[in-house]
Amino acid sequence: MDVTQRTAHTADLTPAELHVIRALLDTAFDGGFSDDDWDHTLGGVHALVHQGGDLVAHGSVVQRRVLHAGRSYRVGYVEGVAVRADQRRRGLGGLVMAPLERVIEGAYAFGALSASEQGAPLYRARGWRAWGGRIEALAPDGVVPLPEEEGTTYVLGPQVPSATSPLTFDWRDGDVL
Repeated sequence: MDVTQRTAHTADLTPAELHVIRALLDTAFDGGFSDDDWDHTLGGVHALVHQGGDLVAHGSVVQRRVLHAGRSYRVGYVEGVAVRADQRRRGLGGLVMAPLERVIEGAYAFGALSASEQGAPLYRARGWRAWGGRIEALAPDGVVPLPEEEGTTYVLGPQVPSATSPLTFDWRDGDVL
């Protein structure tokens, strides 16, 4: 079947397209994709893969602020990566990640994402590496350690700082990472 790729900013997607993306994510995450997760997926660049006119894979990259060793970095954070269950293990995840990584390379200091056990092999194969240091968030009441995110947060890019200091991510509702 004919596979097509497209990238678009959230502002350039129609309500119908957003509805289809949300449906794919809800299905791919077995109903575990919350309204906060959806909110985190919006506001950046989306990579869409269609096969035979149907959306079969999606991902987006949004801007986050990350503090490290007294410096604030503008980071491209990957969100909402999913491949329809009947299309997995066919290279579609790579088709989603390639344009997102191009955006990260051209617009951000480095990339970051939170990987599930199932998704981690895709990211490692593409050169992403697990962050070896501590992970924190700058919450409304101060810095909060996020030890549960250590080992599942991956980074990519030549400007990734050393793991001698923690990565402190900006706060947001729902899952911080």
